[in-house]
Amino acid sequence: MKADEYEAVRKILDRRPTGSELAMYSVMWSEHCSYKSSKVHLRQFGEKTTDAMKEHLLVGIGENAGVVDIGQGWAVTFKVESHNHPSYVEPYQGAATGVGGIVRDIISMGARPVAVMDPLRFGALDHPDTHRVLPGIVAGIGGYGNCLGLPNIGGEVSFDPCYQGNPLVNALAVGTMRHEDIHLANARGNGNLVVLFGARTGGDGIGGASILASDTFTEGGPTKRPAVQVGDPFAEKVLIECCLDLFEANVVQGIQDLGAAGLSCAFSELASNGDGGMLVHLDRAPLRDSTLAPEEILMSESQERMMAVVTPEDLPGFLEITTRWDVEATVMGEVTETGRLIVLWHGETIVDVPPRSVAHDGPVYDRPYSRPEWLDARQADTPDHLPKPATDDELAALVKTMVATPNLASRNWITQQYDRYVQGNTAQAMPDDAGVLRVDEESGLGVAIATDCNQRFAALDPYTGAQLALAEAYRNVGVAGGRPLAVTDCLNFGSPEDPAVMWQFAEAVRGLADGCQQLGIPVTGGNVSLYNQTGSTAIHPTPVVGVLGVLDDVARRTPSGWRADGAQLFLLGTTRAEFAGSEWAWSQHQHLGGLPPQVDLEAERALAGVMASAADGGLVLAAHDLSDGGLAQALVESSLRFGVGATVSLEEAAGRDGVDAFTLLFSESTARAVVAVKPENAAAFTQACAAGRVPVVALGSTGGDSLTVDGRFALPLDELRAAHEATLPEALNA
Repeated sequence: MKADEYEAVRKILDRRPTGSELAMYSVMWSEHCSYKSSKVHLRQFGEKTTDAMKEHLLVGIGENAGVVDIGQGWAVTFKVESHNHPSYVEPYQGAATGVGGIVRDIISMGARPVAVMDPLRFGALDHPDTHRVLPGIVAGIGGYGNCLGLPNIGGEVSFDPCYQGNPLVNALAVGTMRHEDIHLANARGNGNLVVLFGARTGGDGIGGASILASDTFTEGGPTKRPAVQVGDPFAEKVLIECCLDLFEANVVQGIQDLGAAGLSCAFSELASNGDGGMLVHLDRAPLRDSTLAPEEILMSESQERMMAVVTPEDLPGFLEITTRWDVEATVMGEVTETGRLIVLWHGETIVDVPPRSVAHDGPVYDRPYSRPEWLDARQADTPDHLPKPATDDELAALVKTMVATPNLASRNWITQQYDRYVQGNTAQAMPDDAGVLRVDEESGLGVAIATDCNQRFAALDPYTGAQLALAEAYRNVGVAGGRPLAVTDCLNFGSPEDPAVMWQFAEAVRGLADGCQQLGIPVTGGNVSLYNQTGSTAIHPTPVVGVLGVLDDVARRTPSGWRADGAQLFLLGTTRAEFAGSEWAWSQHQHLGGLPPQVDLEAERALAGVMASAADGGLVLAAHDLSDGGLAQALVESSLRFGVGATVSLEEAAGRDGVDAFTLLFSESTARAVVAVKPENAAAFTQACAAGRVPVVALGSTGGDSLTVDGRFALPLDELRAAHEATLPEALNA
């Protein structure tokens, strides 16, 4: 806590704060909990959300997670959060408790968690510290999610030296419920009881939000290990089922999970969101460590804990259910009409504060920001001068080289550690473009979800980079057959005390808010993670965007690969010579400069609309969006998906767009996809594209055991698969 913030607390209380009050204010006013550097910019999400965008929005920003109406009385809640700093310090537990925390956000909305996803960013694949953090982080995500019985249906893995000292572990969770089952985090009703239930409170995670996640790392490697929480997925699994039984029994008036800032957050937010008063007996808290001081109990971020507001009449029924699940439950206090949060310790008042001053009225900083001078030189350094392949043999060699680069290579080594199909509702998962889940078994109603971000695009232009992240996630949902409905985001940046970083953040938020407004889909919630830097070295701006879409019947979802010979292939969209920030420029030339690909959100909307309608009409066999690695990568991945090759001709598309073969294969222009259709549906599909104003050109057909580019080269699938799948195992000695 800064000196001026301490003086602000003294002014609020009109006296010197107690040690316990200081503990509460320090964690709740931390960057991680209060959003004090980002609030002034995040307001745009609300200001730019129109009434039309709210059509399907049941719960928006401000609650534990957003909730959207997907039809037939069903609602879906989803949110992405970060656990970056803890995962660097203690990879396994940091990542595991990141999953646990986001799942509890979903539970607290009244939903059953049904899936998780994990956008990850690491330093260079060949760096020793990547070998330290990556296996532990992947094991933590898999270990916790698998034990919970939740399928991991997607995400991303990206390698870049900018993350060397600051890996990013973003975790997304999805939950389903009926409309009438939504629960909110508030404490209302004078005399209602405040009940803490779940695991006991220990000394782990003290200072996790205020110290670990709200400051930069100093030079010299991992420290602050005690601030990392320790997870118990089996305790959380029991807690999930216990909560769902409590909701079904209708014995909960309000509920809050205990994540960052622990009891400090739960007490103050429940009281602030409710009638404004609460009396708590802190000495009643069940402890794993009897030596903890009251301020440590208030700050502890021990996992697998929830807090509920229960009427006195409902308490016996509440305790009957928690006892049946062998979940410890303790009445900590009651809701009052005093307008004060009062915490007692063995009868002595150790906290007496206005709860809103702790939870919501913390400091708001309009930090100075300015466009960095060095960006002009970066944008002026275009990739036009980079040497390009000149012959067909060089093109073929480049295709084979690119599919084995760390950012394009197979993720099987990682994803095989995750259970993708537990619960039996996973209709599609990685390596497909979007994860697809069945929500209603009877009708087939379901959702498609994708997360995306190209940090190099954001490093070149954060406004455009954020919109490109939105566009790619939107496109992935569309090509899977979903109709995009809502957005969640995890905004990962360096220190807000650096005006250049703050400018990047402001521009990214502005870009994302403008993009969502143009596409007509609201941001429902998310997370800001700042101070992702070591010393003066910040990460690239990394605004990870998650998009959720609806499928009326998941049986009609579109996979990313073709299964049979004889399908006709089409290229949708227009290709331009856009290589700035591309995987080719970076992996082959270590070049980062120029302006990122242009954004055309109307083209993205048209593409997604055509693909969703074509999927509904049964016209499409497979579809893969074009993004990292361009057309070449999409063709390789679609062929390898089910081991069926393809023969394509580049001449018609290249001639139409006025580009050469290299550009057509490796450019990363947006709003494009490769689509496979049955020959008998080809005419109907091209007519649908024309009606939807989506450029379409015939590309070739599926079949055989190689990827053949007519008149240029043929690459056997066996060779491509060997190159594609070897990179991660070889690098990680697996």
